[in-house]
Amino acid sequence: MKVIVDQDACAGSGQCVLIAPGVFDQRDEDGIVTLLHDSPEPGLQEDVREAARICPALAITLTTP
Repeated sequence: MKVIVDQDACAGSGQCVLIAPGVFDQRDEDGIVTLLHDSPEPGLQEDVREAARICPALAITLTTP
């Protein structure tokens, strides 16, 4: 799995960080998502899928390598 984040689309809701804190973080100055790992380990992939699914801005895209 490859994770792509569109920071321009991000609304800063932080739901992704709550669900998968090992993969996503937020910038302190504006709350926009930052990607910690673009290829999460298998144990984190279900959480990443959930984060992408509930993202209100649809700013997270998942692809298969």
